[in-house]
Amino acid sequence: MKDQRGLYYHPNINNKKIRVYVRKTIMGIEFRLWNTDDPQLWKDHGWVPYDAIAQAKTMYRSKSFNPEDIYNLDLATELIADKN
Repeated sequence: MKDQRGLYYHPNINNKKIRVYVRKTIMGIEFRLWNTDDPQLWKDHGWVPYDAIAQAKTMYRSKSFNPEDIYNLDLATELIADKN
């Protein structure tokens, strides 16, 4: 999907209030969160490169949270490819 902020997907299909925006730069694919219930989130948190997300994944190995559940590289790659 696409709006004025760019390409996005919903990380949880049952919650349309949260969007993950994606873009491709020379550094690779980057992600950015937006939440209708927390508009400040967009201003407070900039674009995050996938490499940083992959590194964070190792920090959460033993916990129930997995950053890749929100930041989906395969889906982002597909959205970007469909745009072109």
